Amino acid sequence: MAASGARSGRSGTSPRRGSGGAKPRPAAGKASSGKASSGKGSGARASGDRGATRKNSPGSGSTPAPRTPAPTGPFRLGAIEGATPGKWIDVWKERMPGIRLELVPLEISDQRRAVTEASVDAALVRLPIDRTALQAITLYEETPVVVCAADAHLTAAGELTLADLAGEVVIVPQNPPVTVVVDGAVPPTFDAPATVAEAIAIAATGVGVVIVPMSLARLHHRKDAAYRPLVDGPLSPVALVWPDGETPPLVDTFIGIVRGRTANSSR
Repeated sequence: MAASGARSGRSGTSPRRGSGGAKPRPAAGKASSGKASSGKGSGARASGDRGATRKNSPGSGSTPAPRTPAPTGPFRLGAIEGATPGKWIDVWKERMPGIRLELVPLEISDQRRAVTEASVDAALVRLPIDRTALQAITLYEETPVVVCAADAHLTAAGELTLADLAGEVVIVPQNPPVTVVVDGAVPPTFDAPATVAEAIAIAATGVGVVIVPMSLARLHHRKDAAYRPLVDGPLSPVALVWPDGETPPLVDTFIGIVRGRTANSSR
């Protein structure tokens, strides 16, 4: 009986051991294989990342986009007689201290040619002008005035009309800054003066009158001459013009100044 119990006890405990030892454990080889597989995957990703970095790196043979060189100037601004760009030049000096602005005096006879032949980058001109191959912005309009001798009877009025000039000798210089048709005017018996300054000097002698924009009457002011506004005469527009096509950076900067754009505003 005792022996039988012992055998029964041994046989009873054996299954428990067998049951506990029957739990499968991962084989060392399989565990290593899993880790190795994970390692290979990480290595592949790392290798791929390194490859992507090499592809986008500057040394990979890619060519960076060329940079447009900054303009160095000078900016050449043409200006016809009587134009008043002073306030815009002051703003330019504040906004573009490293780039010189050169003011180039122009005659009306060559104001267009100076722009089309690139003697200047842009110009303040008097209209009308042939705008072929040009871009233009009208800036302001000047009142025409009648210049005469300081003691002429016309000075008795504060302002004049075209009708007041009937019977007067109207002097027209070569390349007049403003074209005016005066009904009943008397044509001069002498050749047209070469410049506005010469025409005003002749009018100051009492020989006749000359019609010019107010800025020119002030520019060529004389003690022996006077001027009065011509209220029904044609206005004289002043415009900024530059060559047609892509606008250069310095020209665009000056356009922004005359249009009142701030330094930080977009076009």
